[in-house]
Amino acid sequence: MGPLFYAGKEKQMVYTCEYESPLGRITIACDEEAITGLWFIGQKYYAQGLPKKRIEKTTPLLEETKRWLELYFSGREPNFLPPLKYGSTPFRKLVCQIMLTIPYGHTMTYKAIAKEAAKRLHKERMSPQAIGGAVGHNPITLTIPCHRVVGTSGSLTGYAGGIERKVALLKLEKTDMHGLYVPEKGTAL
Repeated sequence: MGPLFYAGKEKQMVYTCEYESPLGRITIACDEEAITGLWFIGQKYYAQGLPKKRIEKTTPLLEETKRWLELYFSGREPNFLPPLKYGSTPFRKLVCQIMLTIPYGHTMTYKAIAKEAAKRLHKERMSPQAIGGAVGHNPITLTIPCHRVVGTSGSLTGYAGGIERKVALLKLEKTDMHGLYVPEKGTAL
């Protein structure tokens, strides 16, 4: 589904705009080629990696992302994905590539992502905690669906945007919530 990670020119001007979603205001960032960030205002790791020098201006790419968000928040699965650029470690990029394979309305466990990452890296095993750290630092939320990642026991934990939003996003996608639960003390990795 959609592009993986566009790797274009490195030093480009960054543009930002805000989008008012039903779950709170969102900041969207892009350069001339791809979306580089999408965060709920105030979430953990908000705007991490966003350069101080940026222009607040709507661009065609930001408008395309707003259209994606409009479709998504209307309860429909968008049939396109804006180009994405994630400038981080190869491991975090790999984890995000795996998250992009989680279908709309479904979930995947940290353990399953760890197993897939180990397979792709030709390793015997991978730590689900390492996966949790990479998932939690996802800078392009929603489009890279970190809200679809759950604990092996069904625990809805580890969403930087907050557990309440995670539950709301899964319900919006009409995810089967049977067996999923909010732990007594939520965490955001």
